[in-house]
Amino acid sequence: MASASAGREFPVDRSDLRRFRFVPAAEPAAIQLRPGEVALRVDKFGFSANNITYALLGEVMRYWEFFPAPDGWGRIPVWGYGDVARSAHDEIPEGERVFGYLPMSTHVVVQPEQVSAGGFVDGLPHRAELPSVYQRYSRLAGDLRYAPEEEDQQALWRPLFMTSFGAVDDLVENDLFGARAVVLSSASSKTALGVAFLLSRDPRSQCEVIGLTSSSNVPFCKRVGYYDSVLDYADLRELAREAPTVVLDFAGDPKLLRELREHLGDNLRHACIVGVTHWEQREPGQDLANADAEFFFLPPWLEKRRREWGPGEFGRRYSEAWSMFLPSARGSLQVARGDGPAAVEAVYLDLLEGRADPAVGHILSLAESFPGAG
Repeated sequence: MASASAGREFPVDRSDLRRFRFVPAAEPAAIQLRPGEVALRVDKFGFSANNITYALLGEVMRYWEFFPAPDGWGRIPVWGYGDVARSAHDEIPEGERVFGYLPMSTHVVVQPEQVSAGGFVDGLPHRAELPSVYQRYSRLAGDLRYAPEEEDQQALWRPLFMTSFGAVDDLVENDLFGARAVVLSSASSKTALGVAFLLSRDPRSQCEVIGLTSSSNVPFCKRVGYYDSVLDYADLRELAREAPTVVLDFAGDPKLLRELREHLGDNLRHACIVGVTHWEQREPGQDLANADAEFFFLPPWLEKRRREWGPGEFGRRYSEAWSMFLPSARGSLQVARGDGPAAVEAVYLDLLEGRADPAVGHILSLAESFPGAG
């Protein structure tokens, strides 16, 4: 068995996500750090259908560029926790814990810039032109909201909840496009659940919230209590056609969108793609930009709202929404922890093939000895 400090990476074939491998990687002691660089030991990370979306949209959304891999291979980004194993930066001490965007690896090198008590931005040159929302790392010792007992929930939910928060804000800003009903496909996905929660509790969104999901996930979606009604995909024709409706598509399934468009007719007031959970339903080479629907991409919305609201007001509004959601998230999701290649492989394949239980959230580590596992 490899030691906890052994370096390891999990690259996938960018042209065939079912092909992957575990490869050795340099440990921090063997990494030649340049002045200002820091080597992080990746402690643990959340893994969900959102990470499959990162892989599926890796080319068009440039997700593969954050953590480069050899030609034809990609390192899937994840959100999680790392500890400073070695530091060549005067302001970042060894042993410090951070939260942010990480690769599926045991270690990663970053170059902290714009350092403050609360965090820093990775200034490595290859990331300079990539969306800034993925560049910032929280220094947990300086984060007044940090609670160690909530780490797993943060890793599983908080990055996705930001997308939920943005998608709902976009709907509300546009007065729901005149709709009285909002339909969410892939209703068991975490981002869809966040949207449903916010819509069901926002006094500005007086609408019926309807979930569409597979038959096996209907009981879970009903149980969380965020939806006014939940339908199996097979029962799509039971969806009321009389009310003006908005569709938020978290499945990325063009066939499903066509069926909804045909069924709702002129009462479909707006369609927006937010995720891509039904990746096998897409035809080879199909561009979601041609799916006759808008695509909600978080970074432009985030930059707009931070500019309009100001960083302090943005943080206040988001923290208020997150604090409201967190108690419900704890009750709706069982956390499953796994360490080492076997655990990562099993969870990855289950999510890739759509076999994952929506009531289980996965916290993983590529190290064999995972703190707190079991």
